[in-house]
Amino acid sequence: MDSPTQDSPPRAAVPATPIAAWWLGRTSYRDAWQLQHRLVAARVAGLIGDQLLLLEHEPVLTLGRHSDPSHVLASPAELAARHIELIETERGGEVTYHGPGQLTAYPILKLADRGLMVRPLVRALEAAQAKACSTLGVEAGPKAGFPGCWCADGTRKIGAVGVRIEHGVSYHGIALNVTVRLSDFQLIDACGMPGLESTSIARELGRAAEPSIESVSEASAAFAVALAEALDAPLSGLLPPLADPGTARAGLERLLHERAPAAAAAGSR
Repeated sequence: MDSPTQDSPPRAAVPATPIAAWWLGRTSYRDAWQLQHRLVAARVAGLIGDQLLLLEHEPVLTLGRHSDPSHVLASPAELAARHIELIETERGGEVTYHGPGQLTAYPILKLADRGLMVRPLVRALEAAQAKACSTLGVEAGPKAGFPGCWCADGTRKIGAVGVRIEHGVSYHGIALNVTVRLSDFQLIDACGMPGLESTSIARELGRAAEPSIESVSEASAAFAVALAEALDAPLSGLLPPLADPGTARAGLERLLHERAPAAAAAGSR
């Protein structure tokens, strides 16, 4: 069998079942984090199928499980003054900023059911970010040895990848800068790389744009379609502009209550 390349993300080795996409709009990090845990537990138990959460967060810094806290450049007082929480998570990767104007996507996938291993999953996530950028008019792609999505021959980073696998199910995922305030990345050594230049779709297009949920919703639809294509999987669920975040969240809660009542009860405590 040919080895997968970064230019050609792997195709599933078994017939693929649908990935259900959910556009959740602006969601707090801790709320989305808890929701991921509930969905992962239900997916591990085989009570639900694969899911893809699409959203943006309030400003927050997150640390990967092996990240170096010294890469947080802002003092605790400065973060508190700006109402930015610092959260330690179980995902891979270094310190990351999330905030308005940035698409965050969390794929809850049972890897064995799609004939996937971790590295091909990461490559598919990178490829989907690159395709979403292309759909929105920006040239981007992977960079050998450096996870994520990059512009300008790998000199500016536009998207990050950080996943966690538990009992064969993935969660956490990607962050793609759309109209995010790039000045907020000065709070950190992004991805643990001092001097890293972060960019966004708006910047690469030469547009001065304030963060907007509309721009993120457009990017979310492009990313979801691209990821399904990279994984050779059908895509279900409503995407922007037809999707409504409140209806989507209610649908997820209903799914958990009907299929995984124990996970739903845990989430309500």
